[in-house]
Amino acid sequence: MTVTPLAAHASDRAAPVFRGRIGRDARSGHYAVPGRYRLHLSTACPDGLRIAITHSLLGLDTVCPATFLPAVPDSPEGGHSALRSLYEASAHRYTGPAVAPVLSDDWSGRIVSTYAPDIMRDLDRRFGGDRLSLYPCGAESEIEAVERMCAQGIEQAAQRAGSAGGGPVERDVELTTLLETLGALERWLEGRTYLISDEITAADVELWVALVQLDTVHRNHLDACAVQRIADHPTLWAYARRMAAHPAFGGHLDLGGIERRHHARCHGLEAAGAAVQILDWAAHSAR
Repeated sequence: MTVTPLAAHASDRAAPVFRGRIGRDARSGHYAVPGRYRLHLSTACPDGLRIAITHSLLGLDTVCPATFLPAVPDSPEGGHSALRSLYEASAHRYTGPAVAPVLSDDWSGRIVSTYAPDIMRDLDRRFGGDRLSLYPCGAESEIEAVERMCAQGIEQAAQRAGSAGGGPVERDVELTTLLETLGALERWLEGRTYLISDEITAADVELWVALVQLDTVHRNHLDACAVQRIADHPTLWAYARRMAAHPAFGGHLDLGGIERRHHARCHGLEAAGAAVQILDWAAHSAR
């Protein structure tokens, strides 16, 4: 898949606090042992949804159990009270929010990582086995390109296109970036079932979650005309609908939780696009 690099943008994601990795053997400290690690996820969060889908695709329910958290954090500082002890055990005098996602080590009672891309890769490479490879050999550069397209060309561009603080010219530029990215993906998917392989890869997880966020969160802050132009990519949205029918994708889709999380976090103005739903996710999702 040939991708033209997008202009650099500052990431809107919070900087990760913990960046531990699971290695091959005991020399790495954190090494792969079934039952040693645990995931703490909220599927209303995009990163939590990505990890949950990855976890289900790889069939890791017993190898690396997952604890699912409420859509809206319950602590005053914006974190999950259930994660507070893990954060305090992992960082001396930690005062920040105890946020998800978290990969923890049950042996030590400490956090390994809060960085979703590393967590997804370690689940696949250390526990995935031969069942399915979400990061197949030789495809890493293409997957990274899709990650950048989704983060910058879809999620960040859509957020800025609907920002109440931006001027009309800035919003138009971001909307153009969004539509160009969707157009490139639309053309690439024609005649294909999945993005870069004959099987599902991490690129499909990234794109599907970005499309879910675009239709369930970002369109609330765009005008109706912009949403109609976003919807005018039939191949892309047919792909999103088809992936939603897969149990590992649609089975984790918490539409009510996404809405509650959005309303709890967002202070932007609702626009006319809120009334123009692109997909009926509930109807197409495998529950």
